[in-house]
Amino acid sequence: MRRNLHMLIIDPQNDFCDLPPGYLPDSQTAPALPVPGAHADMLRLAGLIERGGAGLSAISITLDSHHRLDIAHPGFWMTASGGEVVPFTQIAAAEVRDGSYLPRLASALPRILHYLDQLEAAGRYRLMIWPVHCEIGSWGHNVHADVRRAYNRWEERTLRSVGKISKGSNPWTEHYSAVQAEVPDPNDLLTQSNQTFLDSLAAADRIYISGEAGSHCVKATTEHIAGHFGPRHMAKLVLVTDCMSPVSGFEQQYREFVAAMTARGARNAQVAEVLTELLQNADS
Repeated sequence: MRRNLHMLIIDPQNDFCDLPPGYLPDSQTAPALPVPGAHADMLRLAGLIERGGAGLSAISITLDSHHRLDIAHPGFWMTASGGEVVPFTQIAAAEVRDGSYLPRLASALPRILHYLDQLEAAGRYRLMIWPVHCEIGSWGHNVHADVRRAYNRWEERTLRSVGKISKGSNPWTEHYSAVQAEVPDPNDLLTQSNQTFLDSLAAADRIYISGEAGSHCVKATTEHIAGHFGPRHMAKLVLVTDCMSPVSGFEQQYREFVAAMTARGARNAQVAEVLTELLQNADS
C-alpha cells in the first residue's frame, strides 16, 4: 500500500549555500551567510528528488524572507557611541537597558525591551545579529538552482505544486522556525502557529527533514513540529543528516539537537537509505 511520504526542505536558499563561482550571478554577488557543506547538501538533495521523487506524495519548502531593516540585522542597531553593531553580536535585554546597544529608531526602545524580555524568558535563544540575508526580492532569497530544477520537474511529472512557507517578514521578531516566530506578534498572524502547515505534516506517514542550517532553522522547525506531534508521532520524523549542515561555530548545538530528536524517537537517515524507501513506495 502506498504511503504518504512528505519531503520538508528548510530554507534551501542561495544566501545559506557555500556556492562555487559557477553558481554566482556575477563577481560582485556572494552568499550572505554561507553554511559550510550546504552546496553539497543541496546537490545530494536535488539528486534524491530526481531519482526518488515518484515515491514522494508532497514536498514543502520553507523560505527565510527578511526585510533589510530587521531586529536581527546590523542596520537596526547601534552601540552606545553610535557605532555599527557587527554580525554575530549577541544582545541581551540588560545590555540594552544599560545603553551598550540601542535601536537606531529611539522610539522603538520600549518595544525592543519587551521583546527581549519575552525572548529570554522563553529560554530558547538570545538575540543574534546576523548579516543581512534572504532579503525579499534578492538573489540570495532564491532557492538553490539544482533543488529548484529538481522540484520543478517533480511538479511537472506529478501535477502537484510544491508547498512554500514564508517566514521572517515581520522585522520585530526572530523567526527561525517555520511553525512560529520566537516571540509571536499578537497583531500578526504570520508570526503565530501555522496550523495549516502542521496539519499538512500530520497527514503524512513519514516526514523527511532536510535543509539549512541544521543548527538553527532546521533545529527550531523540527523542535516545534516535535512539540506539536508529541511522543506518539515522533517516529514519523526522519532527519536526512547528509542534507543539512550547521552554521560555523554552532556544530555542538547541531549535534545536541540531533541527539535530542533521536532520543525522543525521531530517526536519522542518509540519502541512500531514503532513496530506497522512496523507490519502494513508488512501486507500491
